[in-house]
Amino acid sequence: MDGAVGASTVVHVTIFDSLTLDQLRTRTSMKWRHYPADVLPLFVAEMDVPQAEPVVRAVHDAMHRGDTGYPSDDDHSVAEALAGFAAQRWGWDVPVARTRTAADVMVGLLEVVRLLTGPGDAVVISPPVYPPFTEFLQHADRRILHAPLGADGRLDLDALDHAFGRAKTHGSRAAYLLCNPQNPTGTLHTADELAALGVVSARHGVRVVSDEVHAPLVPESGSRFVPATTVIPDAIALHSASKAFNLAALRVAVAVPGPEATEVSDLAKPVADGVMHLGAVAQTAAYAEGGAFLDEVLTGLAHNRRLLRGLLAPLVTWEPPEATYFAWLDLAEFADNPARVLLDGGLAVNPGATFGVEGAGHVRLNVATSSAILTEAVARLHTALSGVRPG
Repeated sequence: MDGAVGASTVVHVTIFDSLTLDQLRTRTSMKWRHYPADVLPLFVAEMDVPQAEPVVRAVHDAMHRGDTGYPSDDDHSVAEALAGFAAQRWGWDVPVARTRTAADVMVGLLEVVRLLTGPGDAVVISPPVYPPFTEFLQHADRRILHAPLGADGRLDLDALDHAFGRAKTHGSRAAYLLCNPQNPTGTLHTADELAALGVVSARHGVRVVSDEVHAPLVPESGSRFVPATTVIPDAIALHSASKAFNLAALRVAVAVPGPEATEVSDLAKPVADGVMHLGAVAQTAAYAEGGAFLDEVLTGLAHNRRLLRGLLAPLVTWEPPEATYFAWLDLAEFADNPARVLLDGGLAVNPGATFGVEGAGHVRLNVATSSAILTEAVARLHTALSGVRPG
């Protein structure tokens, strides 16, 4: 089924067209091992790109030196590199001395939630949202409340107000786990929306904890990521280069407090002990020297989103969001479980229901791949859905 996309040569259009399907299949990560070779895997949040040269060089040099020990307790290299990146990209002054590192974003988020709340306390989330939010909070014995996104895919302040009120009953502590930008919908929360969220959270005494791992992935010109901590003074955010620079295997995260958030300094030492030294080396290089690579990625994503929109029509209507490399597709008219239908047709995507009941009938498709793979993927989608369309 994939002979065309598996060819040994490709026409180079963007950075995503640098590697053939045959080359990608030599990778041994879950994306390329979970399904049989006749299935196109567009489900895992990995990008089909060569690695940024500064990252390759930094890791190679560290390995050559034998620099493979434990990270230094007082090493702020990742935070300093993030600060330079954030100042250039977003005009954000990251308070490096007040940051703390963690093994990855979800570990950091969970530990911050543990600082701000206790067992049995409520944490509010806004589905459809990244499935590990629910899984990690359940593991931490937190009571999960939902304030779903509105019909327009944006934060619903009325729903948040109601959920925050419920969360604070009996005087317990509570937190709100924000996804900024939103995964899977690609919603880019605006400064006004975040400010309104801050007003509501302050009124109820609910602390905002923000997952900002997709922050650099804003391919639409004129759109701008807004760090939550620049608008909500007592918010705490987690940042990482893992998504924007394709470093899932070299993870590390930086917990960044707002000006009125003091708890980050209390993160337990074992949180930092989980940091991988080579992950810190890789992410420092990515933030400090990977700007040209990221710009190529953003150009490629903008191209792929336009391509996907055209390929989907007229069977499926989709408007590209402002952020992330995902397409959140409403396929409810075709099947109750469209992800299963597509998998039967040789295309692996994420089932929408895994992001919350609000995602039923949807799928999440990763567009960070080559034009050839994306074209073949949509051809399979058309074939699979046309076979089940009512009437």
